Amino acid sequence: MTRLRPGHARARRATTFALVLTFAIATLTAACGGDDGGDGPVFGDDHPRIYLPRNRDRLAAMVAANAPSWTRFKSIVDIQLDGGNIYAFEAWYAALVGQLTGDPRYCAAAVAQVDDMVRDDEALVANGERPGVAFDSYLEVGPKIGDLALTYDWCFETVSDDQRRRWIAFANQAVWNVWHPEQATWGGEVMEWSGWSIDNPSNNNYYSFLRATMTMGLATRAETPEGDEWIRIFRDEKMGAQLVPTFTRDLVGGGSREGTGYGVAMMRLYELYDIWHGSTGEQLADDSSHARDSMLHMMHSTVPTLDRVAPIGDHARDSTAAWFDYHRHYLQILTHLFKDDPIAPYATQLLDSSSVPEMDQPFMYVHDFLYDTGITPAPLADLGRVYFAPGNGQLYARSSWTTDATWLNFIAGPYTESHAHQDQGSFMIYKGGWLGYDGVVDSTSGLTQEPEAHSLLRFVSGGTTVAMHEPTTSTMAAVARGPGWVHAAGDLTPAFRGDAAVTRWQRELVYIEPDCVVVYDRADSAAGAQQIWQLVSPASFTINGAQASVLASGHRLTTQRVLPASATASATALSGDFSGGFRYEEASAGGSVRHLHVLWLDGAVGSATAAAAGGRDGVAITLADGRTATVRFDTGQVGGTLSISGGSGGNVDATLAPGVASLPERP
Repeated sequence: MTRLRPGHARARRATTFALVLTFAIATLTAACGGDDGGDGPVFGDDHPRIYLPRNRDRLAAMVAANAPSWTRFKSIVDIQLDGGNIYAFEAWYAALVGQLTGDPRYCAAAVAQVDDMVRDDEALVANGERPGVAFDSYLEVGPKIGDLALTYDWCFETVSDDQRRRWIAFANQAVWNVWHPEQATWGGEVMEWSGWSIDNPSNNNYYSFLRATMTMGLATRAETPEGDEWIRIFRDEKMGAQLVPTFTRDLVGGGSREGTGYGVAMMRLYELYDIWHGSTGEQLADDSSHARDSMLHMMHSTVPTLDRVAPIGDHARDSTAAWFDYHRHYLQILTHLFKDDPIAPYATQLLDSSSVPEMDQPFMYVHDFLYDTGITPAPLADLGRVYFAPGNGQLYARSSWTTDATWLNFIAGPYTESHAHQDQGSFMIYKGGWLGYDGVVDSTSGLTQEPEAHSLLRFVSGGTTVAMHEPTTSTMAAVARGPGWVHAAGDLTPAFRGDAAVTRWQRELVYIEPDCVVVYDRADSAAGAQQIWQLVSPASFTINGAQASVLASGHRLTTQRVLPASATASATALSGDFSGGFRYEEASAGGSVRHLHVLWLDGAVGSATAAAAGGRDGVAITLADGRTATVRFDTGQVGGTLSISGGSGGNVDATLAPGVASLPERP
């Protein structure tokens, strides 16, 4: 075994004493099983080196017990070997079965599959073309080179000398090209590429680059000079100097700035944490709070029916944001990485209760086998119901963890990634199905980013919507939780990047559980810039004076305008890239305008009337359950008051103030 200290390349000792000492420490660490103690990774010199050193016994026990997850996975490998055509089948699936059963035909099939891939790309290079591994800005370099590296390592004895030479040369060139885009070559010819996101750990492409680099480093360390270099680049340069500082600074609370569509690609990063730990004993997932926080983020971004996530950002694969194997894998691997964490049992319960209780797609069966943790579930009712991720500005709240609960999302934070949308200040409401949503759900491409598709305040200047710009950072100025209520406020002004048409937009929400939301907007715009308050829904709107309602999924959402006193209301179908969806609009002239609305579900509000006092705009609400609530907002700055009386929940007399409170993970 060889030990690598944090921040250093492979240790080289100048004296016999130092060499002996290094070997003794590594041997003792491995023997005692204490290689999670923060002293750096411990590498094995014999193949297999990747993952199996610390996972073989666990997986072998499942094989011996004929665990259902094993038999299901092995069945699709056998189908493939018997002439089937399993979609997205990777060679390492067969290599893994070969390692765990000792049957040589599995490694023979894996080696043949990888060799075919290499030969196909070699042929393209020989013709002066870019190989498949370079397709789409090297997006597939991780899966392709990772497949090669795992097969090389797990089937080492059956890979011929010629194959080793060719595979390593091909893979090393691919990895080198990734990190040197302007000098990238194939077949001796310069084939530069854009270098898209090679230094951006918040982008999904980055995780593909890391996979290729890490796996080739682990597979060929000490065999080639490049192997040691790939280890250095992966661990020290990319993980240590880029990803960990970026996540620590920018992604507190977990999740992704790319949204919940492209953000699910972080499952590939979590795989790398697990593979590295299984190979070296070092737990990189602990180097920032992001991975652990993302377990909570995924759970709270999942709607109460546990069959879809909040549709935030681009959703190119599936615009509806329905739960898929990828979402299962995302949460499943996190429960494996943090199996001793008190949150893991809740995540396990959500996985078991979701619309994807086991992998649906055969090419994903392997992950049910690898991450069959056996964690005892805990009831979701014991989990907190409000969650805020400062790193991406996403706030989630729900009335309960039952499937018929009301769920709310509000966004105010960074807009820094190309797959994010112009959705700062928007909110979504779900009960049994979507009532207020992101129109991307009904888009044909999943890539429509414009403000018209979101429930927000839109500004129009010269007949054109004033755009939000990236990179900009809006601010969640307030988050507070009280008995039966949630308060949030966002300053969205920065999203317009100094456009003279918008000098201020602040939005405050007060959620009165379980079914009432009060929305207040402070908007200052150029005199000629029209302000349009809008609500987007999958169903058409019925307008009745200052009220509009929509019926969807068996529930009715009603919105009532309290301020401004007059506005031009209308409703229209989403157009262009949309196959469905509707937008309710209230148009007001520009200038300094205050918008106050009350939204409720299924008759939860009996009346809502203006109740300004003390220089504050306000509304008095009679709730159907016998309570009354009065909410008032300062007209010039974030803040106000909330009072609730009557009913069985006790009285509330709260000050709404700036500041982000700490939210308990469990009540």
